[in-house]
Amino acid sequence: MGVRGTAALVATAALLLVSGCTGGGETAAPSPTGTTATTSADAAPPQLQLAPADGAADVPPAGPLEISVTDGELADVAVTDDTGADVPGTVADGDSAGARVWTPDEDLAYDTTYTLTASAVNADDERAEASATFTTADPDALSTPAIGPLDGQTVGVGMPIRVYFDQPVTDRAAVESHLVVTSSTPTDGVWSWLSDTEVHFRPSQYWPADTDVTLDADLYGVPFGEGVYGEKDRTVSFSVGERHVSIADAATHRLQVYDGDRLVQDFPMSAGSPETPSYNGPHVVTELNAERVMDSSTYGVPVDSPDGYRTPVQWAVRLSDSGEFVHGAPWSVAQQGRENVSHGCINLSTENARWFYEFSRPGDVVEIRGSGAGTLTSDIADWTIPWEEWRAGSALK
Repeated sequence: MGVRGTAALVATAALLLVSGCTGGGETAAPSPTGTTATTSADAAPPQLQLAPADGAADVPPAGPLEISVTDGELADVAVTDDTGADVPGTVADGDSAGARVWTPDEDLAYDTTYTLTASAVNADDERAEASATFTTADPDALSTPAIGPLDGQTVGVGMPIRVYFDQPVTDRAAVESHLVVTSSTPTDGVWSWLSDTEVHFRPSQYWPADTDVTLDADLYGVPFGEGVYGEKDRTVSFSVGERHVSIADAATHRLQVYDGDRLVQDFPMSAGSPETPSYNGPHVVTELNAERVMDSSTYGVPVDSPDGYRTPVQWAVRLSDSGEFVHGAPWSVAQQGRENVSHGCINLSTENARWFYEFSRPGDVVEIRGSGAGTLTSDIADWTIPWEEWRAGSALK
């Protein structure tokens, strides 16, 4: 936990102000702690401002505590819990001039009372002290989101980072500010909210090949909104492998497979028929099955209807949740390279489908072009969204 959340704490908590009175050799007014201080004509008395304020409640435990000093320097900082035990922590510079932040060595607990005490001295060694007692939030519910890719996984250049929440997020900015992505090759990546329960991260172009990526989801103590808070922090690290971006052209009936910039295969194929065309746009590989039963009911067409089917296939590479795969289709070999006859899938010979299956990994991209259908709609349709529209989906402007 770093200096994240400082601005939110300052905005929601009144500041506690303590200072001595001026006047050579005169006694200062009592401070809130009951101490008195004397001042000199040479130096202004030190002043402290604390956030959260004394008596504050529902303080997010992830937020650092802020101490601002004017006309002096910070001398001591101590934090104790409701049993009087010291809470270890460190002090560092804050975002604003003159501000310091205290961050605990371990996270503060939910629904617990703490007391922050700080002192400052001026050039004449005049001391002032202030304290604030506050209570951390008592959540109605705790939430830990699911994250993909998985930790340690290697994916293709088209795989976005996806974070799924089990309850709606109403404070999107607070959550997004605690989702920090770093990569061995820097990118211009941005988070974009697809719904109140799902946010994705991607660069403007496909990920650079051979890149290591880490997501630090530091969500413990972060308010999601409506009484829901983050349950814990998570770190997920994954690798982006080789660049595999294939072109499936429904107009030329060819599947051109690239390894980096090198064309490695040019297969005859059959795409979706005019009645059931394939969707245009970049498709992201999400699943590989050596054997699979293609079932029309999975996308809303009953098996016993005139357009229904239930057909076993081999070497199936899933491209979308709309029922689109690259797979072996020995029954359409005569049409492959000449005509589009599938129900939306990319049909290959069994031999070619096996080669493509062994070449592929989740996150690889197949760009379908030249089809009569509209643009892809899928659980991962991120690359069909124009970049400016994608950026507009961020809660951090």
